[in-house]
Amino acid sequence: MDNDVSAGSGTTTVAGRLALGITLLAFGLGTTGVIDDVTTSDAVSVAHYVGGVALFLVGLLAFRDRDTANGTGYVALGALWFTWAVSSGGNASANAAGLFLLLFALVALSLTLAGGDTLGQAMHALLFLSMLLLAVANFADSSSLVKVGGWVAVAAGAVAWYVATAALAHWPTVLPRRAAGRGVTATG
Repeated sequence: MDNDVSAGSGTTTVAGRLALGITLLAFGLGTTGVIDDVTTSDAVSVAHYVGGVALFLVGLLAFRDRDTANGTGYVALGALWFTWAVSSGGNASANAAGLFLLLFALVALSLTLAGGDTLGQAMHALLFLSMLLLAVANFADSSSLVKVGGWVAVAAGAVAWYVATAALAHWPTVLPRRAAGRGVTATG
């Protein structure tokens, strides 16, 4: 494997991806119900402070470093996590919650389509898929679809955590490529 670590442009990218990874892991695991007595509501504090406040601040620091792509992503995601955390447990209808998750999914889709490194795009694509599944689950009142969305959030969190840790530990993030013309040869 190639050790070219393309996990971002600096410390704001690493800090942002760690914060997003931890938030998604806590949120996703709570949503799946795989751990006894741990629910989505148990992730509210993590979502509020790590996903909301920390991501928002990391986004502002990225803007200061003229990193508009990561700045935009982290500020938007931070604002969304903060909003989810402070409004959780409220009296919103399932359709209102579904609409919020759908809007969250659209932000993640924009971040996916914005480009960047491959693992970063995979992370945002999984976040998009998770929020879309959770939105549909709220609209359809489907507890099984909620669990699937939670597992996709766990996968997104694992990718975010890996990419951030890879940058710090100098682990590989790029698969090796074969040179043109090399590979399978015909035998006669």
